[in-house]
Amino acid sequence: MTRETIAIASDHAGVALKALLAEEVERLGYQPLDLGTHGTQSVDYPDFGRAVAKAVADGQARFGVAICGTGIGISIAANREPLVRAALCHDVTTARLARQHNDANVLALGARTIGNEVALDCLRTFLATAFEGGRHTARVAKLS
Repeated sequence: MTRETIAIASDHAGVALKALLAEEVERLGYQPLDLGTHGTQSVDYPDFGRAVAKAVADGQARFGVAICGTGIGISIAANREPLVRAALCHDVTTARLARQHNDANVLALGARTIGNEVALDCLRTFLATAFEGGRHTARVAKLS
């Protein structure tokens, strides 16, 4: 049986958090697809937001995780892909509601604004929460 793939990428600010979350993705039984970056030398977050978005939109990954310093820039970059709904989350509640109400398929996090434990909780919640559908379905359809 093939494990579901989770694409994960960050800019230089998010390298350490990306490594931690990739380990958790693996521990949860998913296959991480690490799209970089791999060092702390300055890089451009749009390139990595685009890489995660493309992997999700093309079906290479079920979900994506995108990390930069604040999570703002990389979420904007990921959301330029029409099939991607990237949600910048700050806690378990926003991660849960992003999935339940918005059918988000990319979790965006700010490495400089969120602690490791909260980020891990957001990841676990995001991956474990299903889209509710119902009244949210028509709203989500308007996003595409």
